[in-house]
Amino acid sequence: MYGIVYTKPCDESSGVHCVTPYLAKKPRLQLSIYTSLKATGDGNPNLILNIEDFDIHSKFERKVNVSIPKKTRNNGTLYTYVFVHQAGVSPWHDNKEVHLVAQLTSYMVLKPQEVNLISGEDPTQQSEPHRKTTNVPDRPVAHWRSRLTFNIMADDFSFDGESLPGDVHRYMKILQYGKKVQYLPILFVDLLSNRVKDLMVINSSTTELPLTVSYDTISLGKLRFWIHMQDAVYSLQQFGFTEKDADEIKGIFVDTNLYFLALTFVVAAFHLLFDFLAFKNDISFWKKKKSMVGMSSKAVLWRCFSTIVIFLYLMDEQTSMLILIPAGVGSIIEVWKVKKAFKMQIHWHGLKPTFKFGTSDESERRTEAYDTQAMKYLSYLLYPLCIGGAGYSLVYVKYKSWYSWLINSLVNGVYAFGFLFMLPQLFVNYKFKSVAHLPWKAFMYKAFNTFIDDVFAFIITMPTSHRLACFRDDVVFLGYLYQRWLYPVDKSRVNEYGESYDEKPKGKPHKD
Repeated sequence: MYGIVYTKPCDESSGVHCVTPYLAKKPRLQLSIYTSLKATGDGNPNLILNIEDFDIHSKFERKVNVSIPKKTRNNGTLYTYVFVHQAGVSPWHDNKEVHLVAQLTSYMVLKPQEVNLISGEDPTQQSEPHRKTTNVPDRPVAHWRSRLTFNIMADDFSFDGESLPGDVHRYMKILQYGKKVQYLPILFVDLLSNRVKDLMVINSSTTELPLTVSYDTISLGKLRFWIHMQDAVYSLQQFGFTEKDADEIKGIFVDTNLYFLALTFVVAAFHLLFDFLAFKNDISFWKKKKSMVGMSSKAVLWRCFSTIVIFLYLMDEQTSMLILIPAGVGSIIEVWKVKKAFKMQIHWHGLKPTFKFGTSDESERRTEAYDTQAMKYLSYLLYPLCIGGAGYSLVYVKYKSWYSWLINSLVNGVYAFGFLFMLPQLFVNYKFKSVAHLPWKAFMYKAFNTFIDDVFAFIITMPTSHRLACFRDDVVFLGYLYQRWLYPVDKSRVNEYGESYDEKPKGKPHKD
C-alpha cells in the first residue's frame, strides 16, 4: 500500500534524467468540454462548457444543460471530451493540450414498476391522470450520468525519467525540448464518483438533460490510489459484477473518510475470518451431534425458514453480493442442520423421495415438551402480528408482484418478530439450568460478526429492515451470554457430543 501512494522524487543534483512539470512555468490555460456521439472525436462535437482563464488551483462546480442527440435518445451512447489547453488556441490544433474521453451514458435494466396489488393502480400516477402506463423493458436502457468529476495533479513534482510509475505514466503526455523533458498537466476523470443514485433514464422525448461539472486538484499519492481503485472496480465489472454491485464498492471509497476506509478494510478482513470460523465450527458441532437434549428443534427449524426467506428477499431487492453470498451459504447450512436435528433420512425411489425420521429418547422428549410449551405461548402473540402486518401492507403498500408482497410480508415478520423464535431456546436453557449443550464456539464467532455487521450497516447499502435486524441480534446474543454466566458448566452433564466430562474412558483393563 505504501508503494502505491508514495513516489520517490527525482534528484537533479545526482545527474539523474528528470521529468519536470509543465505547470511550473505557470502557463495560461483554458478548459473546454465537448460532447460527441463517437469516442474518436469525429462525431460533430458540441461545446458545453468553456473557461478561458482556467486556474487549476481553484475548484468549482457548475451546472450546464446538455442537448441530447436523437441517436442517444434512441438508446445510444454519448461521450464527453475534457480538454485542458493553451488559452486562445483551439484544443483540436494545440500540441500542448491534454484530454480524456468518458461516457456520459450508462446502461441498466429498469426496475419493475410497483403497483397496489388490490386496485392495480400506481399511487404516484394518481396526480398525473394523462400519463400512460408502459411496460418496463427487460433489456438495458440508456441512463444519463448527471455528474462529471475531474481532477488535475497540481503537485510541483519531478519524476525520475527512468522509473516512471506505470499507473501514472498512462495519464502523462511528455514533451521534450532538447535535453529538457516536461510532462503536461496530468488530467484524471473520476469515474468512482459516478453513482447509480445520480443516473437518470433517457427516453425518446428527452431533448436536454442537466450535467453537474465538478473540478478539484488532487495530490499525487491520492491520484495513484484512485487509479488503482478505479481499475479494481473495472476488473470486477469484467468478471460479471453488475452496475449496482460495482456501485456498492464505489460508495465505500467515495462516501467514506480515508481513515474510516482503512478501518473498513480491517473490519472486512475480520468479518470474512469470523464468517469462515463460524461456518466451520457450526458444521463441526452439528456433524458430531448425537443427541438433541437441551436443543430447541423448533428454533432450528425456524432459523432455517427465516434464513431462506431473508435470502429470497435479498435477491428480490437486488442487494449487494457482499451481503447475498454469505446469506446463501448460511441457508444451505441451515437446511443441513434441520436434517441432522430431526434425524432425517432421505431415500430415493427414482425421482420420488421418501423421508424417514429417527426416534427420540426420554431426555429429548422432555426437551421437546419444553420447546412446545414455549412456542404455544409465543404463537398467541406472533401469528396475529404477522397476519395483520401482511394485510396492512397489501392494502397500503405497492409491490412489483404478488411474489414480492409474499416475500416482503414473510421477511418483515422475520425481521420484526423473528427474535421471538429464539426465545424457546432461552426457555429450554432456563428449564435445564444449563447452556453446555450449545455450540459456543460458533455462537461467539457469530456474536463478533454481529457487532461487525453493526459497522457495515452504516457503510454497505442494504434494505432498512435488514439493517435494523443487525442491531436486534445484539440483544439476543447478550441474552445468551447472560445465561452462560448464570448457569456455570456442570461437568456431570452430557455435552454436545453425547459425552460427560466425568465419564471414565472406556478401555481394556491392564493385566497384572
